[in-house]
Amino acid sequence: MRSDITPGGTFPDYELPDQDRVTRTLSEIQGEDPLILTLARGNYCPKEHQQHLELAANYPKIAVSYTKIATISTDTHHSSQEFRASIGAQWPFLEDPDRIVQKDLDIQEYTDTEHDPMIPHTLVLKPGLVIYRIYNGYWFWGRPSFVDLWHDLRDVSSEIRPDWDLAAPGLRERWEAGDLAPFHGWNKQLVRTAERPDAY
Repeated sequence: MRSDITPGGTFPDYELPDQDRVTRTLSEIQGEDPLILTLARGNYCPKEHQQHLELAANYPKIAVSYTKIATISTDTHHSSQEFRASIGAQWPFLEDPDRIVQKDLDIQEYTDTEHDPMIPHTLVLKPGLVIYRIYNGYWFWGRPSFVDLWHDLRDVSSEIRPDWDLAAPGLRERWEAGDLAPFHGWNKQLVRTAERPDAY
């Protein structure tokens, strides 16, 4: 892995086609939320299926917690679609058959001369693609369990969500004053005004 890809650094904002051949950037997928990013060997690897099946099984929890997922693999379009469908994934699978990410991050799995994949990694990224945690998944036990991710995402969310603790000093006063900036979701709504009492 490239030497600057470490916790606290910024992950590159790669731009790749998704399963529908729509070009997406990682920052677009992430928005303002935490992002679980998997750099996967691809459809041929049973270890990838096991890890991603666990993510798919827990996707409802990930979705309601305002967290995003993205997977990048070196699969061709058809193989990437098969991989995504076979695990029931509901998140973007980005296709990198030209191995742009593999080369840029220096993560070629040189022991596999048949498939030439990336060394598998899972990253937990704070908003702005800021790296919080990196897991090297060359060996399966190096990959995070969902419990590991839960702990990471609890730490990240408590750091980035100003309303993590509604009992924090000053929050109630800001709410009652109509200052919705610290409150997730509410901060996207229009402030009710005397001129437009029906505006939310």
